[in-house]
Amino acid sequence: MRRLLQTGASGLLVLAIMLLGGFVLWVVIPVGWLYVGSLVQGSTQSLGAALGVIMLGVLVSIGLLLPMLGWLNHKHAELRAARGLEDLGQTALEAVLTISAGVAAVGFGIWFFLLSGSSPLPTGLSY
Repeated sequence: MRRLLQTGASGLLVLAIMLLGGFVLWVVIPVGWLYVGSLVQGSTQSLGAALGVIMLGVLVSIGLLLPMLGWLNHKHAELRAARGLEDLGQTALEAVLTISAGVAAVGFGIWFFLLSGSSPLPTGLSY
């Protein structure tokens, strides 16, 4: 990861935008479409319609975001080449998506187990 950061200020800006895009991919898109789906279900009383809107919306949103992330990754590679840095074999996008997915998973775990207000494990089971 250290060698990915050697691209100067413009390269760091591209990496920061890519990290923001990873956050949007793992958090904003799913939560946003769950909210839209809840509005659809509230107005139509149809769970099927809500799930259809959520699935279609998530697929379209990810389909629009991934080419943008790929373009940013290409720009980062161009900035590295302009500075005379060697090809690392892995792209910045791989590192960014891995890190952002890990942060999103840890954040979800903290919310689910500590902050959600409900017991994630069944308690009070009688035999």
